[in-house]
Amino acid sequence: MAKASPDELGLEKFRKSNATKCKVAITDIDGVLRGKYIHKNKLESALESGFGFCNVVFGWDAADACYDNARYTGWHTGYPDAEVRLDLKTFREVPWDGGVPFILGDFVDAHGHPLAICPRQLLKSVLRRVEKAGFEAVAAFEYEFFHFRETAQTLAEAGHVRPEPMTPGMFGYSLLRLNQHREYVNALQDELGAFGVPIEGLHTETGPGVLEAAILYSDALEAADRAVLFKASAKEIAHRFGIMPSFMAKWRSDLPGCSGHIHQSLWSGGGKKNAFFGSGGKHELNRTFEHYIAGQLHCLPEILPLFAPTINSYKRLVEGAWAPTKANWGIDNRTTALRAIPGGKKSSRLETRVNGSDSNPYLALAAALASGLYGIEHELELGAPVAGSGYDDRDAPTLPRNLDEATERFERSELARELFGDDFVAHFSATRRWEWRQFGRAVTDWELARYFEII
Repeated sequence: MAKASPDELGLEKFRKSNATKCKVAITDIDGVLRGKYIHKNKLESALESGFGFCNVVFGWDAADACYDNARYTGWHTGYPDAEVRLDLKTFREVPWDGGVPFILGDFVDAHGHPLAICPRQLLKSVLRRVEKAGFEAVAAFEYEFFHFRETAQTLAEAGHVRPEPMTPGMFGYSLLRLNQHREYVNALQDELGAFGVPIEGLHTETGPGVLEAAILYSDALEAADRAVLFKASAKEIAHRFGIMPSFMAKWRSDLPGCSGHIHQSLWSGGGKKNAFFGSGGKHELNRTFEHYIAGQLHCLPEILPLFAPTINSYKRLVEGAWAPTKANWGIDNRTTALRAIPGGKKSSRLETRVNGSDSNPYLALAAALASGLYGIEHELELGAPVAGSGYDDRDAPTLPRNLDEATERFERSELARELFGDDFVAHFSATRRWEWRQFGRAVTDWELARYFEII
């Protein structure tokens, strides 16, 4: 008997479910999970033909304010429905929501082709190129995120000022702090595991109320799915305990920021051989690994908004805050943008440390893989690794210092268009320009404190 495909297994699980409804979801350009409940009977037909989802999800920002500079949709199009095709391989049941079925989907265009600006579709297009080059990609995300004794109501009433951390003090790797919140910590690990988002490790980081979660590695598309679901699910689970997690890159200037480190490796031979394992190159890495690292370094200054997509992202990318400021690399060096980990046959990998916890996982992983593959295809040579502080590296290019500068480079980059296509680059650039304009109009607390009385 032939083995059932992942799609067939997902369909079988869906039909066996006693639930009368199902959650379906997509991610918007900012990585926010957007979705709805659909009755099980209606969903049966949608599994074959897809269903309509208002395309405004690609026409507004994270605060639901409509863009005025995007071509894909806007008032000029009337915000029609776009077609979503559900991916049954993503079938899950939500343990904290009565076991309701949950399925992720992808957008397609009017001709049934992958929609170029859909983040999950962009990653899938990059993975097709990886496969064409003879590789399979494996990846895992690590997230740092702060926790607060807040609700949406209390935070809004306080004007989003001075949120109360879950715990005080700087308690990195603290078993004491984990134990003091063991009900939440155990729920996070156990319920996410049951949801198909297994957590390999969980510990406190240095800072008040901050945790770091390492999600178990998997194939690249599943890794990005897990990352998206982790961020959304952590917020749902924490709410039950009166806790609000935040994945913004930097919530306070005197504290470390929140990273979204991406571990990745390429495998050949039908997924049996780690293409990064072994030596032979001039840096005691093999040539494939060297080319991959060189590709990311070459592309990084031009594609940075995919790793650092918000105004706040660049408050994290400062010296001495455990985040990189240069396009450089090192061997097991946590001060550089890229950390090579030349382990064994199973563990040799690259950690892309420039990525923030506020990025869209699909776009960030697509950027890492596409730029690494570019280095392999063009056999780019890798410069010397940094020994010591990456901040003192005077030879490496300095990364763009704010979203405006980064977007300018991305929008004008022929390299970005080669990697991701004109349609995606144009749309994503427009959304980042919008974000910069909104910031330019804002009057901040810093301005009030600095100018209100004295000027």
